[in-house]
Amino acid sequence: MARSRPTGLAVETGALVERLGLALAPERVHTGGLEDVLYGSDASGVRAGGVAAVCFPETTAEVVSCVRLAAENGRAVVPRGSGTGLAGGAVPVDRPVLVVTTRMNRVLSVDPESRVAWVEPGVVNLDLTRALEPYGLHFAPDPSSQQACSVGGNVATNSGGPHCLSYGVTGAHVLAVEVVLGDGTVVILGGLEPDPPGYDLRGAFVGSEGTLGIATRIAVRLTPNAPDVRLLLLDFESVDDAAAAVSGIIAAGIVPAALEMMDQPITEAAEAFVHAGYPTDAAAVLLVEVDGLVDGVASEAARVDEIGRRHGARHVRVAADPAERALLWKGRKSAFGAVARIKPNYVLHDTVVPRTRLVEVLRQVYEIAARHDVLVMNVFHAGDGNLHPLLVFDAREPGVLERIKAAGDDIVEVSLAAGGVLSGEHGIGLEKRQFMAQLFGPADLDAQARLREAFDPDGRLNPGKVLPEGSRCGELHDLPEGTWI
Repeated sequence: MARSRPTGLAVETGALVERLGLALAPERVHTGGLEDVLYGSDASGVRAGGVAAVCFPETTAEVVSCVRLAAENGRAVVPRGSGTGLAGGAVPVDRPVLVVTTRMNRVLSVDPESRVAWVEPGVVNLDLTRALEPYGLHFAPDPSSQQACSVGGNVATNSGGPHCLSYGVTGAHVLAVEVVLGDGTVVILGGLEPDPPGYDLRGAFVGSEGTLGIATRIAVRLTPNAPDVRLLLLDFESVDDAAAAVSGIIAAGIVPAALEMMDQPITEAAEAFVHAGYPTDAAAVLLVEVDGLVDGVASEAARVDEIGRRHGARHVRVAADPAERALLWKGRKSAFGAVARIKPNYVLHDTVVPRTRLVEVLRQVYEIAARHDVLVMNVFHAGDGNLHPLLVFDAREPGVLERIKAAGDDIVEVSLAAGGVLSGEHGIGLEKRQFMAQLFGPADLDAQARLREAFDPDGRLNPGKVLPEGSRCGELHDLPEGTWI
């Protein structure tokens, strides 16, 4: 029997894939059910639809070809880096062309005197810092996914990390970006001058989650390695005491390079994974890192020790050498993965609350988890109030997804009620778009939508993300929500 010929959408998709294959190479354009599985979600665990094609460009010109061919075939374009995003920002909606930048992974140039490097978006964050070691420099943003996340993804979500307290989030370390717009035009936003002329379009682009364009080259600011670094671990009998110590350190005028908190459940999971010597009987631990000149670091470390003990720290441990320091940080940065020892799935939230409300909001987070009968673990950037509650679960358990979703929504609600914001570094994506109208009024959303339209008049870049439908005129409507894996 002769095989029936595909019609309609299948024919259009086949023609698009063929043209994309000619523009790149057939082996760098993938399509089919496996691609829907592999690329239908990011680390958020949310799915909203499949893909028409997954493209792996290696040059700016190839990205331009992908964008133009998608436009000619009436398809949206979704940029994707390493897929480590936690807010659904790279999740395909309505079968777009997915442009994956992992093959654009070269460090193009390093100028150690000017402390600037040009990199492609697929360069892995930690690989960049390792490449800079001979120069005594590093790339300051250091998300927990540092070993896997890409610099392009850091730019897309304005990522932070433990050391953003002192050094600032990604936007403070990006000088210029080469961007492919929705019509295939290539532009440079920003510049290497101390004060580039005109509007700060670079600043508008950083954190735009692929809705304004696709970064193809990025000029990043490099940070000198500090002459001296000390990492202190303080443990407490209560979360309240640990949070009070955080406020005490900041109130004393000390701005550590990093100030992290972990509660007992996540500390226990991390210790079982890395064996760093975390005190698993403590209700909470703080990791406080100070860096700078030798005498100043010694003085600040002593003050942190004194403030911590004054607020109830049972013990204060100082990492004895770089190896111990690295092991303690490995425990903190591996904490999310370590929860797999307890349950196979988790949802990680990312709200920011005023430090003065930290204890209050943490209590409410525990109450919400208990009310919805879900397990919560807290590990977060305490210095700037950036909460990261992990809701840990087994997706095979009947009804658990509904409880996790309800608990997560409640956590966002209490954070906003405390004067907080929706995200510190993960972005809005699909996950928190529904809450944008609670944080911004109609005029604010309209202004953001106008900015988006100025970059992408046809709305082809990562549609359905960040802004609720109707933001342009203030008439908000809900889009269909994604589903959990």
